[in-house]
Amino acid sequence: MAAVSLSVSTVKPLGDRVFVKVNASEEKTAGGLYLPDTAKEKPQVGEVISVGEGKLKDDGGRQVIDVKIGDKVLYSKYAGTDIKLGVDEFVLLSEKDILAIVS
Repeated sequence: MAAVSLSVSTVKPLGDRVFVKVNASEEKTAGGLYLPDTAKEKPQVGEVISVGEGKLKDDGGRQVIDVKIGDKVLYSKYAGTDIKLGVDEFVLLSEKDILAIVS
C-alpha cells in the first residue's frame, strides 16, 4: 500500500460533504477548574475549510450547499469522520449534519 501525504489544501470534499476544522475544546470549566483530556467533550463547533460541489439532483444539476468557506458552524455530536492532520483536528461531514451557522 502506498503512503499518502495529506494536507488541508489537498482535501477536496465530494458531493454534499463539508471539511471543517474543529475548534479547541474548553480546558477550564466556568468555575475555574481545569479539565483533564479524558473529561473533555468533543467540540461541536468548527470553521468550514472547504465544501463539495453539492448533491447531484435527478435532473443532473447540483443542489447548492448553504455554507461557505470561513463560516463557523455547529454540527451534530457524533457526525462525520474525524481526521487529524499534524496537530490540527478536522471532521468531514455531510451537509445534513450541520445544524447552524454561528456568528
